[in-house]
Amino acid sequence: MKYIDWNEEKNKLLRSQRDVSFEDIVVSISEGGLLDILENKNSERYPNQKIFVVNIRNYGYLVPFTEDEEKIFLKTIIPSRKATKEYLVKKKGGKSI
Repeated sequence: MKYIDWNEEKNKLLRSQRDVSFEDIVVSISEGGLLDILENKNSERYPNQKIFVVNIRNYGYLVPFTEDEEKIFLKTIIPSRKATKEYLVKKKGGKSI
């Protein structure tokens, strides 16, 4: 089984600037909060990188990551209104409720 790793300095920065951490991502994934895994649309600039879509406190976050034989390396955490709308907001009759 692969382990999940990240840069601790980046984690501190994310915690202070965005009030979310890589630990939050790992906990959410382990509790069923993984909504999707996307291919990175800019594969020329970011080869071998995919994106987790994760639910944290009912908001969608994009988490780019790379993967090798041993580990999954989390790059950053991006809050996403688009992911929240696409994956978490219920729609009825074409309107958000």
